[in-house]
Amino acid sequence: MSKLVMIIDDSVTVRKIVEVSLRREGIEYVSYSNGIEAVRALTEKKHVAPDLVFLDISLPRMDGYQFAQYLRSHPQYNHTVIVMLSGHSGVLDRLKGRLSGARNYVTKPFRTQDILSVVHEYLGKTPPQQSQYLS
Repeated sequence: MSKLVMIIDDSVTVRKIVEVSLRREGIEYVSYSNGIEAVRALTEKKHVAPDLVFLDISLPRMDGYQFAQYLRSHPQYNHTVIVMLSGHSGVLDRLKGRLSGARNYVTKPFRTQDILSVVHEYLGKTPPQQSQYLS
């Protein structure tokens, strides 16, 4: 069965970077610019429940913490792994993310390998082979 990753970020650039990384790995994804669009898609059942959500914290109208709390308040998303994407790297930001239901936290700017490592960790995909010369 195919795994679905949801990307929610108001930055077109960030969404495209994550989308390209996932596409290269053959991973199915959906992408939204804000939490309201994502909630609408979920309530209208436009796709299956996501297995993993990359979630920006600083979103308009419904921030990432609120979206995470929405997911955690609905039992059908209990299996969904939430990973916060943020330019805020403070301890309090990470704690607030954890308290809202996030399992991991990726700080912007990030490398595509950071995204793929998270995907492989939580979705059980086999990571791509790396050259022995890369660190």
